[in-house]
Amino acid sequence: MDERGGRYGFEAFDCAPALRLEAHERVAQLQFEALEARLDRIELLMERLEKRLWLTVYGVAGMVLAQAAMRVLDLAPRLGP
Repeated sequence: MDERGGRYGFEAFDCAPALRLEAHERVAQLQFEALEARLDRIELLMERLEKRLWLTVYGVAGMVLAQAAMRVLDLAPRLGP
């Protein structure tokens, strides 16, 4: 054995199955990171959509209340003396 960790003048090397396993682990890690990034973007889009939905609901409710108020105001002069 020499100081480089090799044997009989050869350099140390990793075996192919270990390299494949490391490659698969790295690919899986990258896939999970990409999935987390996509989920974060989807969550942000859902929050924006929820805000728009509530704005629409409040807008429709406001229009219904405004129309009801207009009908009440239309009827008010007729009820007078």
